[in-house]
Amino acid sequence: MRAMVYRGPYRIRVEEKPMPRIEHPNDAIIQVKLAAICGSDLHLYHGMMPDTRVGHTFGHEFIGVVHEVGGSVQNLKVGDRVMVPFNVYCGSCYFCARGLYSNCHNVNPNATAVGGIYGYSHTCGGYDGGQAEFVRVPFADVGPAVIPDWMEDEDAVLLTDALATGYFGAQLGDIREGDTVVVLGAGPVGLYAARSAWLMGAGRVIVVDQVPERLEKARTFAYAETISFRETPDVVVRLKKETDYLGADVVIDAVGAEADGNLTQLVTGTKLKMQGGSPTALNWAIDSVRKGGTVSVMGAYGPIFSAVKFGDALNKGLTLRMNQCPVKRQWPRLFEHIRNGYLKPSDIVTHRIPLEHIAEGYHMFSAKLDGCIKTLVVPEGA
Repeated sequence: MRAMVYRGPYRIRVEEKPMPRIEHPNDAIIQVKLAAICGSDLHLYHGMMPDTRVGHTFGHEFIGVVHEVGGSVQNLKVGDRVMVPFNVYCGSCYFCARGLYSNCHNVNPNATAVGGIYGYSHTCGGYDGGQAEFVRVPFADVGPAVIPDWMEDEDAVLLTDALATGYFGAQLGDIREGDTVVVLGAGPVGLYAARSAWLMGAGRVIVVDQVPERLEKARTFAYAETISFRETPDVVVRLKKETDYLGADVVIDAVGAEADGNLTQLVTGTKLKMQGGSPTALNWAIDSVRKGGTVSVMGAYGPIFSAVKFGDALNKGLTLRMNQCPVKRQWPRLFEHIRNGYLKPSDIVTHRIPLEHIAEGYHMFSAKLDGCIKTLVVPEGA
């Protein structure tokens, strides 16, 4: 089969790889019909995530058709159109039994915190991802779900991570009616978090970014006020002014490891790789939320040791909530929002590219060229 493979930071290509095979009776092989490039894929692309091995196939957002099933699979059959959450999880351990699918205890021998993630390095289990023609899906009776007949493919693929994660970010904010919610980052997850905040009762939503096209999308898709931090001398002071000098009730960090800002942290984190990213956005969240407020962290981070303002968070009495999204837990409510017309996930899609051109797709997304916000990847013959 043809698949995207990693050859080192900023170096990816499409090559022939062996077809995935059934390795356990609970496995399924999915023929990928549509995948996506996620903002967190860029952390891999830039060499930010540890143990990203040469030859690994990225891609944790994908849908497809069941090509083959193992002997124990009962809930899927060949030919089913399915959506696959980015979490690999067993469904039966202590954490899965409590709905913490992203923290499954049985699928990742390399970490005690995160469970398994498709296409996200050996730190997250080493599972090949869906930026390929075929992918092996373990625990096939647990993770994948048959796509409802009424749901379009381009909406379904965005439910496998970006929309579910943005919704989860707003959910972790514990938004109360009338709250002022600030979202740092207007990438796909930030846009979905901002839109979801309204569904949870927010009275005001402000999105912070620097890319004009993304800020425009925040206004038209998420109906949010916007602030460009490139045009603002001090974004924290600006946010305080916007909130009667109290701070926002909830701040959602939808940026993560590659935030621009503090030069020392940017150089040590994103350039020299001395730590797992820059905590600039996290510190902005801590500084701009009100005392007693809530910070929700959706941005992906590696190990960070440099100058996170934890003392300030303590002294302000903040609630910090974060996790990798347990995707399937969000689906029932999101299905209803989409079916009722409150959300159209594919409205943020700007580019659709063939799998063979995925290297150009990564470059365009990474460099924020051509107004790129969300890119879908279409394998040949899909």
